[in-house]
Amino acid sequence: MGAGSVSGVKGPEAGLIELPETSVRKDIEINVPESLINSIDNMEPRALVKAMEKVDKHDEEKETWKKEKEEWEVERKRLATWRVRCLDSEEKLKGRIIELEADYDEIKEKHDELEGELKDLKSYIIQEHINGFQKGVRQASFFYENVDGNDARFDVNKDVIDGVLIDEAESSLEGDGVKDAVDADVGGNEVVTEEAKQKEA
Repeated sequence: MGAGSVSGVKGPEAGLIELPETSVRKDIEINVPESLINSIDNMEPRALVKAMEKVDKHDEEKETWKKEKEEWEVERKRLATWRVRCLDSEEKLKGRIIELEADYDEIKEKHDELEGELKDLKSYIIQEHINGFQKGVRQASFFYENVDGNDARFDVNKDVIDGVLIDEAESSLEGDGVKDAVDADVGGNEVVTEEAKQKEA
């Protein structure tokens, strides 16, 4: 008899380990298809290892894809930032173009005004030249009775050079003078020359 029989209490049999009681929950069900269980049971160890390797490889690929996705997400955000900057720059450039176009229109308007003023000044200078010539003719007629101010030989477009009466266009280096200007008689009445008529035609 063992020591336990002396006290009247049965102890564990020699050589056995007493395990704690395990409570199993019966409210949880795990449904696994029977075909899958049979497939796992019928797999050879080598095939099972290969299947596990495939699973591990898939997990690695999944992790790689996850990292790539994160990298692409960072790149997408960076590109989105650049896109915002580009759009902002584009808007600024559009605004600048509008300002330059407005400046150009203003400058063009001023240029047109100045061109008109220059044209008026040229006409004024020509007219003053004609008026001065007419004054000279009238004074010559006044001081010299034998001088006829209405003589057709008096021509505002001609000048005496080296004792010869020649057309100013021939004596001008630019070849352009006031040859198409207006002649006038002593009374100041304007008479258009033949050259002016031909040019206007």
